[in-house]
Amino acid sequence: MYKFLKKIAIFSTILVFLGGCEALKPDWSKTSEPSGKKRARKNVEEGRGIGTGLFKSNSGTNFEFATSNPLWRASLDTLDFMVLSTVDYAGGLIITDWYSENNPDEAIKFTVRFLANDVRVDSLKILIHKKTCKNSNCIIKQIDDDLSFDIKDRILRKAAQFVKLDKDRVKNKKTKSAIKNERSID
Repeated sequence: MYKFLKKIAIFSTILVFLGGCEALKPDWSKTSEPSGKKRARKNVEEGRGIGTGLFKSNSGTNFEFATSNPLWRASLDTLDFMVLSTVDYAGGLIITDWYSENNPDEAIKFTVRFLANDVRVDSLKILIHKKTCKNSNCIIKQIDDDLSFDIKDRILRKAAQFVKLDKDRVKNKKTKSAIKNERSID
């Protein structure tokens, strides 16, 4: 057994020394792009990194910032009168704190779940919970009434307005750049 361990130790030592030899190391300069920016661009195009939408590809991630998502912006704008307790863009969730206008024994809470980034009716799910308290005994129930449909409708209308405004801005930028290019040619 001692001879076997001795042979393993010698073999391991030889491997460590050979690993440091320049002759055995692969030459990555011939197979890899030396420019870091070009390597990063290639990785994003191949879907191996986090993209910002500048380099479109069919595979990989489609990362959108919260400020560029019209549904997200519309939801925050619609619920701005309430205190938000949880806001998670990556998880697609907004939860408000308990809200009560005049009656301290009753309060409501909204939960907005984002099921898709598209401005469609089935992209949002709105849950409303109602808390009713009597003598410090509180009962919380999920309610289904027209209020959830009204909130969803307001969010979708506002999101549609944001989409229209964004398209108009893009169109105006293209028109201004075309006019600027025509002036510089003259």
